[in-house]
Amino acid sequence: MASNHIFKIMFVNQGKVYEVYARKVSHGSLLGFVEIEELVFGERSSVVLDPGEERIKAEFAGVKRSFLPVQAVVRIDEVRKQGVSKIVALEGGNVASFPGPVFGAPAGDSGPRK
Repeated sequence: MASNHIFKIMFVNQGKVYEVYARKVSHGSLLGFVEIEELVFGERSSVVLDPGEERIKAEFAGVKRSFLPVQAVVRIDEVRKQGVSKIVALEGGNVASFPGPVFGAPAGDSGPRK
């Protein structure tokens, strides 16, 4: 992997979709979690500051590594250029999916048959 590539990670957290950029993404050492490291935020070189990006930057201030539950991850893309990190409201109304098991027997399987 080239060192100039970064990853755009979209995940759901508390009814909002987070879009962040990181240099490292892996399956992590915790089963069922995606590990993201070296979060990347825009530089403060411009006069105009994006309040959305400042909010997410403040939320992840001091974070070395984050572990995201696999079922919360919407998408991971390897990109050449960094975009703007943001938090947006989750669209789709007031319907939420019921959390289910990530690993285990298929639904309706009650175990070995005799």
